[in-house]
Amino acid sequence: MSRARKRFGQHWLRSESVLAQIIAAAELHAGDRVLEIGPGRGALTRPLLASGAEVVAVELDRDLCGQLQRQFRDERFQLIAGDILQLDLAPLGCNKVVANIPYNITGPLLVHLLGTISRPRRPAFERLILLVQKEIGDRLMAAPGSKAYGALSVRVQFLATCEKVCAVPPHAFQPPPQVDSVVICLRPYATLPKVRSPQWLETLLKQGFATRRKMLANALKSLVEPDQVRQALRQLGRDVNSRAEALSLEDWLALSEVLQQRQQDQEDPQPAAGGSPKG
Repeated sequence: MSRARKRFGQHWLRSESVLAQIIAAAELHAGDRVLEIGPGRGALTRPLLASGAEVVAVELDRDLCGQLQRQFRDERFQLIAGDILQLDLAPLGCNKVVANIPYNITGPLLVHLLGTISRPRRPAFERLILLVQKEIGDRLMAAPGSKAYGALSVRVQFLATCEKVCAVPPHAFQPPPQVDSVVICLRPYATLPKVRSPQWLETLLKQGFATRRKMLANALKSLVEPDQVRQALRQLGRDVNSRAEALSLEDWLALSEVLQQRQQDQEDPQPAAGGSPKG
């Protein structure tokens, strides 16, 4: 039996209770095709196959791949040896993701699975059940005004709902990690919020949260004049001294639209009423 390798971020989930809650949250049916990332020793693979679903497992550790191939001789099991971040997921035809993911690739993996505001993944997965570090789970589910709320919160909440399935203590793994974990359920939206320029919204979020302690008028001054930001916040009924974490997703969407419209009006001023353009 292979030992967990630190360089792969391997921690084997051994809690039957947590495994059962993961399977229940996935709401699996016989017609489902599930993407499992980092199957390891197959603790989660077994109940996934037992549900009647097809499983496409992606494993980077080639030693584990040999063990998995010998362990699961099921026509509904497909194993791919390689890096999930380098894999084109579309041809796999999976409609759900269920995984105990390596914590060291959580950020880029969320982008790979969900896409971004400007390039959302399509077709989207029906649901993603992911075991992640508690700190990341808190950020994904965070509400405006909370310490955990940040750009990641807004970006993911633009793309999907995020709910907690269960807490996972360190002793649920072998070897135990040095952090608490949580299982989350992400359900991508079929229809995303309308925004004139997704790229502009992403830029605002990145800049706005880059210096959390600054008021937005100052945090965004490299993009927009501070007075313009204050006027936009006032127009939206928000405190002109608001910081980034005070704004909800809806507020960010509205602020993006107002600021972009104000910039467009400055670049392309309209002639005064009753007047005529000069010849």
